[in-house]
Amino acid sequence: MVPSRAAFRAPPPYDKISAKGADADVQQRELVVLAGLKASGDPEADSLFRELARLAEAAGGTVVGEVTSSRSRPHPATFIGPGKVEELLALVLRTGAKLVIFNDELSPAQVRNLTNILKCRVIDRTQLILDIFAQRARSREGKLQVELAQLEYLLPRLSSTVEELSRLGGGIGTRGPGETQLEKDRRRVRRRLAHIRRELAAFEATRQVQRAPRKRNQTPVVALVGYTNAGKSTLFNRLTGAQVSAQDRLFETLDPTLRRLQLGPGEEVILADTVGFLRRLPHRLVAAFRATLEEVVEADLLLHVVDASDPEYGQQMAAVEQVLDELGVTAPQLVVFNKMDQVGTQRFRSFAVTAPSVAISAREGWGLDRLVQMIREHLPDPLVVREFVVPYSEARVLGWLQGSGRVLAHVYEPDAVRLRVELRASLAERVQAALAARSPEGVPASAGSRQSRPETEER
Repeated sequence: MVPSRAAFRAPPPYDKISAKGADADVQQRELVVLAGLKASGDPEADSLFRELARLAEAAGGTVVGEVTSSRSRPHPATFIGPGKVEELLALVLRTGAKLVIFNDELSPAQVRNLTNILKCRVIDRTQLILDIFAQRARSREGKLQVELAQLEYLLPRLSSTVEELSRLGGGIGTRGPGETQLEKDRRRVRRRLAHIRRELAAFEATRQVQRAPRKRNQTPVVALVGYTNAGKSTLFNRLTGAQVSAQDRLFETLDPTLRRLQLGPGEEVILADTVGFLRRLPHRLVAAFRATLEEVVEADLLLHVVDASDPEYGQQMAAVEQVLDELGVTAPQLVVFNKMDQVGTQRFRSFAVTAPSVAISAREGWGLDRLVQMIREHLPDPLVVREFVVPYSEARVLGWLQGSGRVLAHVYEPDAVRLRVELRASLAERVQAALAARSPEGVPASAGSRQSRPETEER
């Protein structure tokens, strides 16, 4: 839980937008005015403001207007300049708005100046996103990650409201003038940050232990990534039968969820549902959630889920790629154009992407068989067909082959069973090594393609 505001003197913009969030009644939603720069000739400017309005709505606000400036660079004192601030003040007074949200990150001095002029709360895009994350976080780890980002944002913005020093001593021979309230607040925040980092390190250690069996068994990990509200959780539920929350709202999923996904007989992967990305996603959030995003970093294959019905899908894909680059992700991608029931397959043919792609509708359930087949085909560890001669005494190896691969044919011989199996190349190498180690002659027990055709085939 975020420490109470009484614990340290947070500036006014640290307040949350709404305790009720996006589910609040219209009468209870906070009236919001948007502000920021719209540089002339910037094709993304209108798009970013539309997205800011969606974020404000997701946080529980109702947008009643906006004021923009075409300045080429921010005004150092008020960001949008004195004239535009007067226009903004008039709009705030006319609409009764209690909150102004800027589409860029503001300095502490700019927040203070704007708050004094507008006589209402002023926050920036970063703080708005942090607020939404705080509303959505459910697990202990998720809440700690959000709090970490919030406090790191807050620390340089702490300002003292105490004019005089709070003296611990002050007389001759005492410890000096003491500390200001600001110094106490900062020290308290730093202690809390250190405590949060220790707790998150413990969560990460637990997750590493949980990953160990997957790595030993070489179970592939497939991670869903994409822009927020692209339909990742709906697709995750469709593929795995899970019931993670998939409401139609921004940042519905913060905590990663892992489930097993059967790709075929004897073949499975771990499917990971992860937090959605956003344009201008605060670096603090990416850093704070880096531990849980390790599922993305260590994945064998990424399913980049795209909302095909959104006209700005191209910019959204670019934003996702930017975050993946920041995380150092190098895994191959399969682009999944979702919500095709809203646009039709004709538009799919016009999508220009370099990565392999597939069109689906997670909500309607069509295209999923093709998606599963493409997952099988594009895992970096390729499927191979190998023949093994397994002695009857090696029941464990036999069970492993039947559980980890697809048995295409088998022949029972006096001392062993001869199998033709489709499985991942890395698993085939491990089986060959295990059987070779047990072979008296010390030769691999894989017969390869030179073996005669088995007499019994499994259909």
